[in-house]
Amino acid sequence: MPRTNEETTTSAAPAAQPTAGVPLLQLEYETQPPSGPDVIRGLQCPHELDLRGMPVYCSNCRAQRDWLLINHRQHVWIRCRCGHQWLEPEITRKDFDVMSTDPNWTAYPTLQQGQVALGFDGTFAGIYLE
Repeated sequence: MPRTNEETTTSAAPAAQPTAGVPLLQLEYETQPPSGPDVIRGLQCPHELDLRGMPVYCSNCRAQRDWLLINHRQHVWIRCRCGHQWLEPEITRKDFDVMSTDPNWTAYPTLQQGQVALGFDGTFAGIYLE
């Protein structure tokens, strides 16, 4: 039998998602927060925001509180209940991570569905929800 210098290695197969046949593993998988480079995270911020000593307000409806902060990669956007949204370079991803301390989260299939479910699609324009 001829000998070769090549060593055979077995590559680890990628971990498969737990199936419905193992309920505890499925529950553990489903309760993990989404992760990865393309995950979009949202955070409700009911109080006023001051960035560098200046209050944040919506240039469309002049609201001063009750925001949805949206994080995608290193960018953070602020969205108002009237549906107006803008990129806020003063809030970094690190700031967003510090503010998102609540371990409870809800995953929505799309960002738009999340905005509708949370009331940031323009339906509650001019209303503060507490």
